[in-house]
Amino acid sequence: MASNLRYTNEGERKALASIQPGLGRAEARCAALIPIRKTAAWWLLAQDERRAIIEEQSRHIAIGMAYLPAVARKLFHARDLGEPFDFLTWFEFAPGDSAGFDSLLTALRASPEWDYVDREVEIRLERVR
Repeated sequence: MASNLRYTNEGERKALASIQPGLGRAEARCAALIPIRKTAAWWLLAQDERRAIIEEQSRHIAIGMAYLPAVARKLFHARDLGEPFDFLTWFEFAPGDSAGFDSLLTALRASPEWDYVDREVEIRLERVR
């Protein structure tokens, strides 16, 4: 389910809204679905501790913003629904932005936050003309 923003502050929310493109752009023929499950240790942390890891240590939001508007994204929360993954991340981008998307994933996966990822699956799709 799509949910409220849980880890962004007001300034980040406004900045994201000003440059985040919508989904379904004609030129964004590539997509990736990445279900992610975090470790039990992640969920034992308080909300402010998780926020500190996400942004102050890992710069997750800042990294993502560097790839906007080329890469549109939507985050779905599944943990509270009892699903096997905590988050479903959906990305859309033009074929010419594939290398940038790969760089985005490399940067996120190299961050301290990723130490708390227990499992992920990357599924890529491309819409033919």
